[in-house]
Amino acid sequence: MTSGPARYVLPAHAVPPDDPLPRRRLLSLPAIGTGIGGRIKDRPEDFLVDEEPLYHPRGDGEHLYIGVQKRDMPHSEMIEVLSKHFGVGEESIGFAGMKDRVAITRQTVSIHLPGRPDPVTQLEHERLAILWQKRHINKLRRGHLAGNRFSIRIRGIDPSKAPVVWAALKQLEKSGIPDYFGAQRFGYRRNTHRLGRDLTLEHWDGVLAELLGTRSPYPEHQRVQRELFEQGRFGESLPLWGRHDRSERVALAALAQGKSARQAVLAVQPHTRAFWVSALQSAIFNRTLDRRLDEGLLDQLVVGDVALKHVSGGQFPITEELVASGELAARLDAFEISPSGPLPGPGMIRTAGEPFQSERAAAEEIGVSLDIVSASIPHGTGTRRPFRVRVSNVELDAGVDEHGSFVRVAFDLPKGAYATVLLREILGDEVADQEDAPHLG
Repeated sequence: MTSGPARYVLPAHAVPPDDPLPRRRLLSLPAIGTGIGGRIKDRPEDFLVDEEPLYHPRGDGEHLYIGVQKRDMPHSEMIEVLSKHFGVGEESIGFAGMKDRVAITRQTVSIHLPGRPDPVTQLEHERLAILWQKRHINKLRRGHLAGNRFSIRIRGIDPSKAPVVWAALKQLEKSGIPDYFGAQRFGYRRNTHRLGRDLTLEHWDGVLAELLGTRSPYPEHQRVQRELFEQGRFGESLPLWGRHDRSERVALAALAQGKSARQAVLAVQPHTRAFWVSALQSAIFNRTLDRRLDEGLLDQLVVGDVALKHVSGGQFPITEELVASGELAARLDAFEISPSGPLPGPGMIRTAGEPFQSERAAAEEIGVSLDIVSASIPHGTGTRRPFRVRVSNVELDAGVDEHGSFVRVAFDLPKGAYATVLLREILGDEVADQEDAPHLG
């Protein structure tokens, strides 16, 4: 259970121009306006997530698939607990997606156990349980899921507003939602995209200043250790960090040993550095999507676009001939295809014309050149993401329980889509300030 909002120290520029959060909304219902307010995640039981698998384990192989349920637990702690329980390195653990912390979530995780029998010792943990286990032939990897089912109780709104919420849900079910990356993507300090930017450009001192210093907003309880870092007193700063501040502690330990800024950054876990880079890509996508909504082109394709097929993930460029053929409108209306935005990298298909100019301007707003980012991000990464995604199986009810009144919404979203982005359409921007609080050690 959260005890209230954390206190943050804010730099003078409280909302910097490269802020990565969504800036536009799709809903235009008069009853919604700028949002009807409300709170999410008052307690983990108010935010339920069930992962929908892409496939099921077949019963044999080197990887043990387990179904886990975690409560009020960050992803990193879940991986740490499973690593110790199964006696494997964290690189031996696979997962399809990272789930919310202040929530009760169910998902599948894989453990690489070649030549080892299934463990017989039960996991004993008050916030993490193993629900089932079965063998499979491959490691579970990011994106190996069909989607997620959400059931969310919204507090702080009058249950009589349920019809307004229902009307909004039905409109979004018809139109889809803008496929923004939510606040979770950018960390509790909303700065992982800046870490990714400096990492991609090999600005090693910049990465450390962003990670360990006072450049971006930070919780009040981290003030002393951050100021010590900026004074070059690395050994004094190190023991003041919490046990969940793993990247900070690893980098500081390297600096305290006299290693270079580059060596300190590269000492951080590879999966964490990859997350920073993905956050940079996500920020560029969000800014491009802002422009798409401004232009009223969320559900339309223009010459130079790259269309994405929702079922297969296939992509194809939009030419003048395709637009003139008139065949695109029916496919768009059927939600078979959608326009797509950039996740820059060597694997990304480029747009042309006006769409390309929009993507280039979005990257510059985040503080990078689209060409430099595309060339600098590791080979094998980079793709495109649909500007909109479908919402399905919507439900709603309202009532009162021992914690007060609520409106409960439930819905399915495809993989990679954020429930908080949907809720922001109804509740307003305040929902971004209710994301998972920082770990306090």
